[in-house]
Amino acid sequence: MTVPGIISGVDDGPSEGGPDPSSSSSQKDRIIMVANQLPIRAHRKSDNSKDDSSNSNNGWIFDWDDNSLLLQMKDGLGDDDVEVIYVGCLKEEIHPNEQDKVSQILLEAFKCVPTFVPPDLFSRYYHGFCKQQLWPLFHYMLPLSLDLGGRFNRSLWQAFVSVNKIFADRIMEVINPEDDFVWIHDYHLMVLPIFLRKRFNRVKLGFFHHSPFPSSEIYKTLPIREELLRSFLNVDLIGFHTFDYARHFL
Repeated sequence: MTVPGIISGVDDGPSEGGPDPSSSSSQKDRIIMVANQLPIRAHRKSDNSKDDSSNSNNGWIFDWDDNSLLLQMKDGLGDDDVEVIYVGCLKEEIHPNEQDKVSQILLEAFKCVPTFVPPDLFSRYYHGFCKQQLWPLFHYMLPLSLDLGGRFNRSLWQAFVSVNKIFADRIMEVINPEDDFVWIHDYHLMVLPIFLRKRFNRVKLGFFHHSPFPSSEIYKTLPIREELLRSFLNVDLIGFHTFDYARHFL
């Protein structure tokens, strides 16, 4: 499936790529679990200067966020049978000079792949489109007046698409497309499937929608409603919390 308009013009990447599947471990199934935020807490060491980006190896302390829903999902997969790689953003901003080292540490120690998004772009994507457009719509909170900020903003939509493409680029760095299953979580990444399917036609994709899906009368008020639905059609399996949400989607 291809989407007309902005999405079809954003992704100019190759249709092939990623690591050689034959070079990966064949003992375990692999799931690449993708969400807006990694299940990781990051802290700067108190004895390290905040502006010192040359010593990033010991400038950060990382540990698991036990309250993360993404981390708890692994309990249902079986520790011995499935290898899980996490892709997502960190809560803390990482200086560009530190990003390569932080990526190496998180991949080796936690099997996490951090997605680094420029702060201004992230704000327009998350606080802008996700929280001002999608979240209210999915929760039946249509604006009663323009003062509540309900007018559709296409620049925020463009930021949303751009960040989803950044996620796709990061997944491309670790995926074995013939073997891995990619499990995407929540509305923050609703156009990610179309980028992955365009690059790997046979990639195995799952998506779980962690919020309500509104009735058609509400959903059709969204100007880019067709683009989102077309992206969803690139997924092999879609999960919803309740039958009503699935019925609304259908």
